[in-house]
Amino acid sequence: MRTPIFELSAVSYRYHASIPAIEGISLSIQSGESLAILGANGSGKSTLLHMLDGLIFPSSGVVRAFGDVLTEDKLETDAFRHFFRSRVGFVFQNPDIQLFCPKVYDEIAFGPLQLGLPEGEVVKRVDDVLEMLGISSLKDRTPNQLSGGEKKRVAIASVLSLNPLVLLMDEPTSSLDLRTRHWLIGLISELRKAGKTIITTTHDISLVKRISSRVIVLGEDHSLIADGTPPEIITDHDLLHQANIIHEHEPDTFGYAQQTRRSV
Repeated sequence: MRTPIFELSAVSYRYHASIPAIEGISLSIQSGESLAILGANGSGKSTLLHMLDGLIFPSSGVVRAFGDVLTEDKLETDAFRHFFRSRVGFVFQNPDIQLFCPKVYDEIAFGPLQLGLPEGEVVKRVDDVLEMLGISSLKDRTPNQLSGGEKKRVAIASVLSLNPLVLLMDEPTSSLDLRTRHWLIGLISELRKAGKTIITTTHDISLVKRISSRVIVLGEDHSLIADGTPPEIITDHDLLHQANIIHEHEPDTFGYAQQTRRSV
């Protein structure tokens, strides 16, 4: 049996030791999965994603990554930090949080340089990603000269230059124009075909069936309330209403017939 990339056992997290963000979540994520984390605003989606990236750590419970317990002390060791950061990339919802270098080229080169890759390999990776994402013309611009969609592309490029096995994306289509949204959905499809593990948070049901093979739902009590395929989840109006993702009387507009809920 394969070791999951991530395995969470009864994981909870509380801000300031008292404010619940996620509660008692147990979850395994396998290599090559495309997982959508669906939930209303404030349900804990971003908190869960930050935990998978080792940006925060459980108040209780255990998170394992690639078979090892993921802790702050573990990530402070050079060997594991290099191993983990070269395999897991995070794209923040707001690219302004992620972009800090004076030029786009420097932004994309930053990650590979931090991993200590040879200069020639860094240049190749940056050039390849610039071409793949169609942003070579932006390489000498500063981030404040970019549109919102261009910033999103550069933020994604800065992660893809690491060539990670796992891509974590927090509300990736938020505030995007239609053209950039379509481009991003196409990119995610290509990354899925390449065998990447993609974990995405969203409250956009129309996005779920286009980018994911599996969906989990977080309730407003911050717990995991369902785990299934996109057709099973997005046609279950009782579940979606319970999670405050749709209105009680919203019609079925998602292209599937009503099905029985599959809860965890």
